[in-house]
Amino acid sequence: MSSPRAQTATPGSVRLVTPFSEGGVADIAARRFARHAVRHRGAGALPLRVENMPGASGALGTAAVARAAPDGETLLLARVASSAILPATDPRTAYGLDDFTWLGLLDANPFVIAVPAGAPFADLPALLARLHDTAQPPLRFATSGPATILDLGIRKMFVLAGLPIDAAEAVATRGGGEALAAMLAGEADFLGGNLGDMMEAIRARRVRPLAIAGNARLPLLPQVPSTAEAGLPDMAHLSGWSAIAAPAGLPDELAREWEGVIQRVGADPRWVRETEAEGSRPIITDGAGARAHVLAQITLYRDIARRLGLG
Repeated sequence: MSSPRAQTATPGSVRLVTPFSEGGVADIAARRFARHAVRHRGAGALPLRVENMPGASGALGTAAVARAAPDGETLLLARVASSAILPATDPRTAYGLDDFTWLGLLDANPFVIAVPAGAPFADLPALLARLHDTAQPPLRFATSGPATILDLGIRKMFVLAGLPIDAAEAVATRGGGEALAAMLAGEADFLGGNLGDMMEAIRARRVRPLAIAGNARLPLLPQVPSTAEAGLPDMAHLSGWSAIAAPAGLPDELAREWEGVIQRVGADPRWVRETEAEGSRPIITDGAGARAHVLAQITLYRDIARRLGLG
């Protein structure tokens, strides 16, 4: 049997580019959408194939979609890192908000700070205390690149906790799934990332979540404190998300068609159950709502970067 990556080059298909590596929350969201979208498209519609195109904090795949023809045969699984943080913080980014036709928001995924199950940190204050202890060797945290929520979220935690922005050494990977694997392999001591990347490992008790970004506990994990409880209320706004976009200039008829597919997928109880089971919160919008969300996120992360001295 051929791999999912090998199947993506199928002629006569619509490709859904996810700009991060296989196995992470972006890949999972893309494949879940593609799987359910099949039932909500008209007869004779082209099959939807996921194509992983990781690299440069998601910029490679995102830029490839921006350059593609607006013919309805190339879509993007947009993520916070590649579609909001990079345009907000790096002037070299080769695309911006208006290089895409925004079709709809899919979900939001909580930001979680976690350690391996055998780590000597029972809670977030214990981890922060160890980070403050400069007499010991620096800890390492796994990240999916310098302009991603895995990196920016942890550095924001450092600053809010009164630590230097480089209080731990970054271990770079190409996506949330690879970052989790690096931590579990002992290459990193802790991780801040999307709950969807970690849910399976949390259930298997391989990972210990220390705090979830927010002002209240998550019903799915009621035993895990919020970052507000842990003394870092200003982390409450951190969250990953998924949206669907196409290259700018997509004909209105095709845009309305894909908006309809997204609405029908979002109303599908099976998609909702699967999305919630991995720790994500379904948030379905039309294209205008998705564009407004991404614009607000760019503004938010531009301000965060400024406050952190990153831009």
